[in-house]
Amino acid sequence: MTEAVSRPTLEAVAERAGVSRATVSRVVNGGDGVREPLAERVRRAVEELGYVPNQAARSLVTRRHDAVAVVIAEPETRVFADPFFALQLRGISKELTAHDNQLVLLLTEGRADHTRVARYLAGGHVDGALVFSLHLDDPLPGLIRDAGVPTVFGGRPHWDEVTPATGSARARAGENQGVVYVDCDNRGGARAAVRHLLDLGRRRVAHITGALDQTSAVDRLDGYREVMADALGASDPRLVVESDFTPSGGERAMRELLDRCPDVDAVFAANDLTALGALRVLRERGRCVPEDVAVVGFDDMVPVTEQTDPPLTTVRQDIEEMGRLMARLLLQGLADGRHRERATTAAQGTPATGVILPTTLIRRASA
Repeated sequence: MTEAVSRPTLEAVAERAGVSRATVSRVVNGGDGVREPLAERVRRAVEELGYVPNQAARSLVTRRHDAVAVVIAEPETRVFADPFFALQLRGISKELTAHDNQLVLLLTEGRADHTRVARYLAGGHVDGALVFSLHLDDPLPGLIRDAGVPTVFGGRPHWDEVTPATGSARARAGENQGVVYVDCDNRGGARAAVRHLLDLGRRRVAHITGALDQTSAVDRLDGYREVMADALGASDPRLVVESDFTPSGGERAMRELLDRCPDVDAVFAANDLTALGALRVLRERGRCVPEDVAVVGFDDMVPVTEQTDPPLTTVRQDIEEMGRLMARLLLQGLADGRHRERATTAAQGTPATGVILPTTLIRRASA
């Protein structure tokens, strides 16, 4: 057992710098009103002594914890198996680290975890929350709102709707207004994927959806249907199979699709993992890709696209940048108080603030 080593105190820094304890406290906690020569003496003393501020004491002064909760509304088995979450967490972590903030990861296995997460957030342990992978029946948004924690959502929340005539966002039923979220152009990306398949001369274009209790899957399905209706007059409902964004779901859906519509000649999969499962089944059934069936995915996750044979044509969204932008918006809001202002004015009809990042079709050998 090692002995505890005494840490330098605020008083020790003050003595070394030849200033008062209050002056040291203002410099360490980022306060104003200290002349630069004195501030420089304090910073030099801090470095020489190796002083590390006591976070609990600092929080009392600054009312900040320099910690942000990242809440993923998925069980850990899904989070650690899907590279999407790793990429988004990497972007979040980079941005928080650049601003000397800690990341606190919270996962939800079931309903009991929702209460635990809400209790933790309401306990004042973090300055704000980044929340993503929400499902339609998820109680987390309401619990987080009740906890009064500044929040940025990853993905368009289900209560947000886009008015086609104006392209503006509005909140459904007057609830959860004033939210901030970051998403990619799911519908536009899906339209680009399906148009590409049709331009290749394919006419029996199927879609394997993601989990339809998530807005990303709904938006991609809508994009598919829009293009198919424009090109062929209507989309055949038999060519749509619901799945869940996983390789095993893609395999199950592809088998069902081939049994139901053996003449299918193209597949737009809701994400790269789904496409990976679909490719496995096509190979098992003796279908050549892209000669017999062309395949397009969504995400362009390198850990997945490197595994596919042939290389996967897919829709790229910048997942890591989405994470960085979520963190950046939260930190900026905390710095100028915008989030708390929104929380107090939401009932007055503040519209949702959505940042939609563009997508790009990446053409490879599968289509």
